[in-house]
Amino acid sequence: MYAAEPLKKLALLGAIGNLIKISSAEFAQYTTTSSKTAARLLKQLEDDKYIERQLVPGGQKIILTCDGINLLRKEYTEYQLIFCRDEANIELHGKVIAGLGEGQYYIAQNGYMSQFSEKLGFQPFPGTLNIKLNEDSIAMRQRMDCKLPVCIQGFNDGKRTFGSGKCYIIRINGIKSAIIIPERTHYPTNLLEIIAPLNLRETLHLKDGDEVNIVVEKTGKCEGLNDR
Repeated sequence: MYAAEPLKKLALLGAIGNLIKISSAEFAQYTTTSSKTAARLLKQLEDDKYIERQLVPGGQKIILTCDGINLLRKEYTEYQLIFCRDEANIELHGKVIAGLGEGQYYIAQNGYMSQFSEKLGFQPFPGTLNIKLNEDSIAMRQRMDCKLPVCIQGFNDGKRTFGSGKCYIIRINGIKSAIIIPERTHYPTNLLEIIAPLNLRETLHLKDGDEVNIVVEKTGKCEGLNDR
């Protein structure tokens, strides 16, 4: 994307959270372009709402917008996916929110419980803790794709079919738990459902709005979808 490289240069010059003063000629030196091209580039970044500018004598004052910062975060996450595949842990932060109450029904199914016990090393409390990630952690969540998940197979109990999913081993405020992601469900990128061997709300004295720290550990074994 055309915007990422010049935005990175502006960020390195301090334009995240601060106005920096720079002329088009000065910016051209950082982007190895002509002054006219640099001026057009800055105008385009402004038109696309990646930066805000104030024209002043001798140049302009520039600051990155939220859209500009988020574009750089996306670039950062993609490079991490390339170069940080062997990194042991990922830290996520978010707040406790109320769930829909459906987790207890699914988690308690014998076809899931037996796999949780075998593959995660604990039998979950029948329910989930729901976490809404903060803005920085939404991008970091993508790095979970670098890690090998623990795969949970779907099954049929004779009445209905239950879908497959995947788990990531975590520690939440120090307690071993797991993020569970149903295979066929599209979750919002800022939402996590967590299972644990105990009632996390009661054990950690959590209420809606409380902040938690989640460490995603280097995990597990992933069987084929048809393996038992």
